Amino acid sequence: MGSRLTIAGRELAGLRAEKTILLAVGIQLFIAAFSSFLVVGLVSMYDPGALDGAEIEVAAAGDAVDGVERAAAEVPGASVTAYADAGAARHAFDRNAADAVVVATRTDEGRIATAVTAPDATVETTVVVVQLRELLRAHELNERAARAPHLTEPPLPLPERSEASPYFAFTYTVLIPLLAVLPVFVSGALVVDSITEELDEGTLELLRVAPVTLGEILDGKAAAAVAIAPGQALLWLLLLAANGTSVANVGPILALMTALTTLVVAVAVGLAAIAPDRRAAQLLYSVAVLALFGGATAMDGGPANAVARLAIDSADATTGALVAAYAVIAAAAYLGVRRVVVAEGLGR
Repeated sequence: MGSRLTIAGRELAGLRAEKTILLAVGIQLFIAAFSSFLVVGLVSMYDPGALDGAEIEVAAAGDAVDGVERAAAEVPGASVTAYADAGAARHAFDRNAADAVVVATRTDEGRIATAVTAPDATVETTVVVVQLRELLRAHELNERAARAPHLTEPPLPLPERSEASPYFAFTYTVLIPLLAVLPVFVSGALVVDSITEELDEGTLELLRVAPVTLGEILDGKAAAAVAIAPGQALLWLLLLAANGTSVANVGPILALMTALTTLVVAVAVGLAAIAPDRRAAQLLYSVAVLALFGGATAMDGGPANAVARLAIDSADATTGALVAAYAVIAAAAYLGVRRVVVAEGLGR
């Protein structure tokens, strides 16, 4: 046990020279530390509808402008000012008195044609477009309701709109699983680099001269890599909590991360033994991990889904069984790879 701990300590001490690994950790640290600030901008890309409620001023014109004004009363943050004609409305837009222009006119067939003008490629474009979409949607629903009694057949009912917060959904289904799983990838990459570097520089032969076996060397390297991932995940979760994002079942989440890290480390050890060249091993590792996690994510019990359910305290017995299954699979995978590598040797 002492030799394994010594090798693990040596691996951890050498992390300062791994600039790529430190950069990846630094990026994760920044995201976790400023999560409450970044989540607003990230959600705007993940779900632009989360920007509903932003205040915009709309210049409206046309003979159907009354419907647009009624719709604005149903859309928080949207206000409509009616103008005599489309030219006056566009003039208000040009002099920045309005954020957008809506010209609504009735056609000879009884339909309403709407022409919309929004800012082009500015910071506020996304906000304005989202609010305009809500305004026109409310206008359409009002027209449907007003015309329904005159239809020969009733229109199909619209599905209920979800009231779930997009910030909540993004935080627990994207941000937390991302911060929890990324350290797993980093640990596997660290093992690949460590083993292939030992082979390239010939330092593995020096280690063999010491009173340690190849199995103890692998165990020490694996222990260092496996310890890093849950440690990072715990730090990220604590930073999220400090930013006001509570996370339930921290212990099971860390247990899952430990199991996944052990599985990825087993893959990394096997690939480093098969392809001693550093670039080839890293390429194979990247492809293998993407395939592994891509396939797992497609399953209902994938790691990201399990982390999300644990974080919001909605996990059931099936989720607990999946965590245990991951632990068993990971232990079996590492022990199997270790046995083969010890039997075949490294760099032969």
